[in-house]
Amino acid sequence: MTEIISTPLLDKIHSPADLRKLPVGELNVLCSEIRKYIVDSVSKTAGHLASGLAVVELTAALHYVFDTPNDKIIWDVGHQSYPHKILTGHKEELKTIRQRHGLHAFIWRGETDYDLISTGHASTSIGSALGLAIAQKKLKTNNKVVAVIGDGALSGGASYEAMNCAGSCKDVDLIVILNDNEMSISQNVGSISKYLASILASPYYVNFVEGGKKLLSNLDLPGIKSLAEKAQEHVKGMIMPGTLFEELGFNYIGPVDGHDIEGLVSILQNVKKIGGLQLVHVVTKKGKGYTPAEKDPTKYHGVPSFDPERGIESKISKDHVTYSEGFGRWLCKRAASDKKLIGITPAMPVGSGMEEFAKVYPQQFYDVGIAEQHSMIFASGLAAGGLHPVVAIYSTFLQRAYDGLIHDIAIQNLPIMIAVDRGGIVGPDGPTHQGMFDIAFMRCIPNLVIMTPSDLREQYMMLNTGYKYNRPCAVRYERGADDTDISDISLDDTIEIGKANTLREGKTLAICAFGSIVNKLRDFAELHDLTLVDMRFVKPLDEDKIRDLARTHKYIVTVEEGVVHGGIGQEVACICHDENSNITVKTLGLADEFIPEGKREELLSEQGLDVSHIEKTILNLMEG
Repeated sequence: MTEIISTPLLDKIHSPADLRKLPVGELNVLCSEIRKYIVDSVSKTAGHLASGLAVVELTAALHYVFDTPNDKIIWDVGHQSYPHKILTGHKEELKTIRQRHGLHAFIWRGETDYDLISTGHASTSIGSALGLAIAQKKLKTNNKVVAVIGDGALSGGASYEAMNCAGSCKDVDLIVILNDNEMSISQNVGSISKYLASILASPYYVNFVEGGKKLLSNLDLPGIKSLAEKAQEHVKGMIMPGTLFEELGFNYIGPVDGHDIEGLVSILQNVKKIGGLQLVHVVTKKGKGYTPAEKDPTKYHGVPSFDPERGIESKISKDHVTYSEGFGRWLCKRAASDKKLIGITPAMPVGSGMEEFAKVYPQQFYDVGIAEQHSMIFASGLAAGGLHPVVAIYSTFLQRAYDGLIHDIAIQNLPIMIAVDRGGIVGPDGPTHQGMFDIAFMRCIPNLVIMTPSDLREQYMMLNTGYKYNRPCAVRYERGADDTDISDISLDDTIEIGKANTLREGKTLAICAFGSIVNKLRDFAELHDLTLVDMRFVKPLDEDKIRDLARTHKYIVTVEEGVVHGGIGQEVACICHDENSNITVKTLGLADEFIPEGKREELLSEQGLDVSHIEKTILNLMEG
């Protein structure tokens, strides 16, 4: 029998206004109940766990101290937003998170009055918050603005661009909370650090420093003034790790114990009074309060449904291998005989299937952090220096690396292969993570070969082909798995660039499919005597095959798991009509809309890209 958890204090909290009615002494109990509720809820629904557990006290303290929603809190990414969703009226709805018509996976603009900026990709919170802070100033609303950014997201260049910009803006009030739970910027969060943080957060200290600056500015002796200013900077730099932030114009406060709720409330109350640019360094522990997540926060970052008593249990399928795992296995085999191979990923070694490669070949592996454009620029330098980089990146994150793909790889025609993971529908992570656009935005780039494998065998051969091609190329695969046997394929097995593979010759109608969907249409094509072509290449497209099909068929249907507008199907249609103006071409793909959260199969069905809908579309087309 499933245990019903008890959260009597949390049950009374329906908004931050209710939270602010509690005495500070009861906040610890409330945080314990929030943590218990998150574990119970996420273990049933699946979702993000460790990050949210880390910021329970921080979230409660922020809503307790600041007058939300009048004061604005901008969360980076949103992995850690579950406590925020609970405290802003979505406690019961948390059971629907990441499901179709349920709560959004991350922060979504307008989901509540407390959610002003949608977030899904990292390193954006400071820039958005800075814009809001300036808007507050210009509109004279005087509401406080707080950006919460994790230490991982701080590895993204956009966060530093925002801080650099903030430092040049005059009289802007902005508070940045640095949630340090992985990078260990500071290792000591003991009594001395706590004491120093309380001093630096004190308005008296800030007034003292500002008074000292004014005094120094009035000195007529340049040498003494310069010496005094440097002495002030070095003394603070010796005792605190915030020199970088000070140089960017922020008053650094910390490190602060992120699980001491009363201490957090006290410090935030002081910071709220200070004004100007403030950065509060809060140290938290991922997975806090749930032992398995504390021990292995990576494993418990995004979790399936599981039994909280037993934790996540490995379910190893002997028959099915994911495309990410297939890529990882190929990478390890290739690296064993090629020391020039360098594997690169922007903060996704586990999701991209590179975990084993990183362990076995650490000297050939680089995780560059949440710095997607840098992964491309870094790869260009490695390639120009004589090495052979392979960059594994999710389709949704490739969007952030687009300039690097063009400017630093394609224009220079460098031997770099991009393994584009999660192409097409991803599912529960929602609009910010669907891999919808890569085919459309990559196919217009000169010098770039783009391949779409239909199964693990083709993936392996395409990786071989791309690696040996020695020029810019991308192998784009979906979030999926199959049971194709690849034991007989060697590192020398390749395919001819730009050549499609006709799986069966038929009559009247030809299906030209890109990706794994082609294999699911074999039986249907056989039953109705249709031509079925695994197109394999988005670029160079096999135009000879398309022209031949246009001459010999009445209908052509293209299928791609990417947007129709700007997709490869439209190019196929143009070629067909140039060859035969009487041919009918139907392009199937994703609609011109942002696709919400839901199961992958559910969303493909809604988009008309599951097998039954494709078959129905084809039959309707043939029946006229």
